[in-house]
Amino acid sequence: MTHPLDAARDPIPGTDPDWRPTPGTRTADRIQLGDFLRRRRTALRPEDLGLAPGTRRRTPGLRRDEVAAMANMSTAYYEILEQARGPQPSASMLAGIATALRLTPDERHHLYLLAGHAPPTPAEPADYVDPGLAYTLDAVAATTPAFISDDLSNVVVQNPLNLALFGSFADRPGHEKNLTWQWFTSAHWRSVLRSPSPQEEEATSLSYVADLRATGHAARP
Repeated sequence: MTHPLDAARDPIPGTDPDWRPTPGTRTADRIQLGDFLRRRRTALRPEDLGLAPGTRRRTPGLRRDEVAAMANMSTAYYEILEQARGPQPSASMLAGIATALRLTPDERHHLYLLAGHAPPTPAEPADYVDPGLAYTLDAVAATTPAFISDDLSNVVVQNPLNLALFGSFADRPGHEKNLTWQWFTSAHWRSVLRSPSPQEEEATSLSYVADLRATGHAARP
């Protein structure tokens, strides 16, 4: 028997043998999503989020209007998600809900799958070092001063020879660990690198700018 929710959205059976329902729009998906949201909401204590416990709460956990306010959406919209009704939530809506419900990374991943979206890629920590690069850095440590930086030219780690020649960068605060920032703001740093000519110094400046532009284009959705 076809559920009314599916009947309103799905084509007539048999008209397209290759058709499959979009993940997140099937009745079973909606029911599981609503159940998951309801269980996570009732598992949270108001005081854990800085809310007054109150004396008139008829059910455990947070109220729907509290979750909706923290997720930056209307109470009516959040209610229809718990009730397995309404449109498929967007990725931005899911991000707001995940934050409001204080979901763990695994729970956030599950939420996106239930709603028919690809889970967001977890962000790497700022000091993350690729194991292969770390191995190479160690391999050349005895003969070559070297360092590893992130895409924005922030120095993440240096080998002993690099530290001896240039001092510590990875432990510096804020922009001071950024080689591009140092190049354009520190005459001392440019003198340390000893550019042999104004032409080569200009070429280095253009190279830094090109790297930043390439990083910016790669980061765009």
